[in-house]
Amino acid sequence: MEKIPMTAQGYASLETELKRRTSEDRPKIIQDIAEARAHGDLSENAEYHAAKEAQSHNEGRITELEDMLSRAEVIDVKKLSGSTVKFGAFVTLVDEDTEQEKKYQIVGDVEADVKAGRISISSPIARALIGKTVGDSVEVTAPGGARAYEITEVRFN
Repeated sequence: MEKIPMTAQGYASLETELKRRTSEDRPKIIQDIAEARAHGDLSENAEYHAAKEAQSHNEGRITELEDMLSRAEVIDVKKLSGSTVKFGAFVTLVDEDTEQEKKYQIVGDVEADVKAGRISISSPIARALIGKTVGDSVEVTAPGGARAYEITEVRFN
């Protein structure tokens, strides 16, 4: 059973989703199924089939969340320090071609969200950054082509 690295914030987010799905969504779906059953013939009852599909989706996600939480290896980013890029680091990069600045935090796969500035530890850019320090230049081969970045800041907080 492989451990899943994640930040405390990512773990709390998964716990919140699990609690919502079990204490709010599950009872509502059960109620929806009961109401749809009351309408009679189940073979042609679209509401019933939709509610059963929602139940299946919700229960599958609950199982997935429970599995991820049981295998979670929570890494407290607040206790990390140093100048080397590693899991949990907040990294500021400058694109060497466009001079555009980008800021990322390296997090676990399950909590990655590029739009929020959190990239997965297994992403091409994170793998290229691991072990590097401020001033280092990295070349990242991504689906959009090769890009070169300079690391301008590494922090943990």
